Amino acid sequence: MSSWPRVLVTGADGQVGKALLKQFAGSAELVPCNRSTLDLSNADQIRAKVREVAPEVIINAGAYTAVDRAESERELAMAINGEAPGVLAEEARRSGSLLIHYSTDYVFDGSKGGPWVEDDTPNPISVYGASKLAGEQAVRSVDGPYLIFRTSWVYAPQGKNFVLTMLRLGRERDSLNVVDDQIGAPTTAAELARATHGIASRILEGKFGAETNWAGTYHMTCGGDVSWCGFAREIFKTAPELINGKKPNVNPIKTSEYPTPAKRPLNSVLSNEKLEKRLGARLLNWDSALKEVLAEISKHPRE
Repeated sequence: MSSWPRVLVTGADGQVGKALLKQFAGSAELVPCNRSTLDLSNADQIRAKVREVAPEVIINAGAYTAVDRAESERELAMAINGEAPGVLAEEARRSGSLLIHYSTDYVFDGSKGGPWVEDDTPNPISVYGASKLAGEQAVRSVDGPYLIFRTSWVYAPQGKNFVLTMLRLGRERDSLNVVDDQIGAPTTAAELARATHGIASRILEGKFGAETNWAGTYHMTCGGDVSWCGFAREIFKTAPELINGKKPNVNPIKTSEYPTPAKRPLNSVLSNEKLEKRLGARLLNWDSALKEVLAEISKHPRE
């Protein structure tokens, strides 16, 4: 029998899931689950899988993330984002496992003038945001040993994300229009995984005490903030070799000029003060984390 903790990771094929598997490798007995091995829209399947694996830690990195499509697939989004976390929480409480669940800045409406704190009242303006809020509420209602980490603008060296899209468009076009009135903190999957691993390790070692007063909701993003337009400009400035040395013009536009099926919050900046003070975790600033991802992308030839 392994003395390492057994960690079940949902969404193992996703950006965050892959980063978690890489980060936890060597310090945990990992049980990765993807769509083919665990259907998060099937509550009975979730219960059976958790009871079969008997993990000490459950990390729910699986989610319905198609923000615009969720507007027309509400039932599926709610099943995966809203109901599955509650089932996982029930199973975690039954077995005494730690549940770590990721949520989003989209639970807020974006109207606040400064960074959002954990106690601010959620008011999602999209089906995706509403489904993620339902998932938070389901986890909290079970009142087991849980951590909810709200994050924002997640990306990685692989998958579908803003950085890879900008690099492709930067190679193809001389000019791009990018929204400049939405601000947030771009956050790498690697930084999320690093912080999650550190916190989970300290909890399992009893560093926060025997009681579970550490349980709760925390904001976990890279430091600083930027608009999508500013983010795009920084991508091109930092890694011109990834766009064949081109210097595309990045033109700022308003959200109203780029309509989408789902509304986006204008202010997605989350305060990480509680995370740092209570759990001792701090992520890199967004621009430093971007450099790491671009350096990783540079190591691998483009498809």
